[in-house]
Amino acid sequence: MGSGYVGAVSADLHLPHGGSLKDKRRELRRLKQRLAQRHGCAVAEVDHHDLWQRARITIAIVGRDAQDVGTQMEAVSRALHTDPAFEVLEESREIRAVEAEPTFLDWGNR
Repeated sequence: MGSGYVGAVSADLHLPHGGSLKDKRRELRRLKQRLAQRHGCAVAEVDHHDLWQRARITIAIVGRDAQDVGTQMEAVSRALHTDPAFEVLEESREIRAVEAEPTFLDWGNR
């Protein structure tokens, strides 16, 4: 019996109209909130923190079957490509099965 699937979408973004790090942060915050609300995913900026016209984000999606996760990943990708504030320079996707056997750690004995 499976325990579900995790999908990751990683995108390198260009902000052609960004004029400062403050502008970049505002646009990224808006994008992250919209993706999380509409698609139930987690979003993190993972690279290009000091560049005001570039950002690399990774989006995580969890679901019970690979097809559902793939469908959600496609919707997230469409949202990225249609956002007028960003240009997607590069995108990668990956889906992995989660192992069925849970691992329990006894944190009290550490």
